[in-house]
Amino acid sequence: MRDLDISELAKRSGTPASTLRFYEEKGLIASVGRRGLKRLFDPSVLERLALIALGRAAGFSLDEIAQMFAPEGPLRIDRDRLSAKADEIDATIRRLSAMRDGLRHAAACPAPSYMECAHFLRIVRAAGEGRLEPLARRRRFVAEAV
Repeated sequence: MRDLDISELAKRSGTPASTLRFYEEKGLIASVGRRGLKRLFDPSVLERLALIALGRAAGFSLDEIAQMFAPEGPLRIDRDRLSAKADEIDATIRRLSAMRDGLRHAAACPAPSYMECAHFLRIVRAAGEGRLEPLARRRRFVAEAV
């Protein structure tokens, strides 16, 4: 298969050309040359883009994904990192499940007002203590506080 110019790669991968250029700047993908002003990419970059998309969908940062790519050769995937990410996802599922259950309860609560509902008040206290914030937001706050 012949090399793909950036517009062909964008079309086949569903990844905007601006994102492809950004990924190249970050070292996630590499062009193999140019055709006129357009960058050219080996077709194998399509597989790498699919791996990047999978990593992003799993919640890995681009820096974490970059660490998994060897410059040449096989992926370097740290199984402990995968396990830790699965644990994070489990925690997110528990948090979202609790939120969903709370919303369903609030929608059908027989109490005269929400402020008289013990279940709703527990959710309010948890939110006030920061236990309902998304994990990424809490991480950012901790990083800024340090």
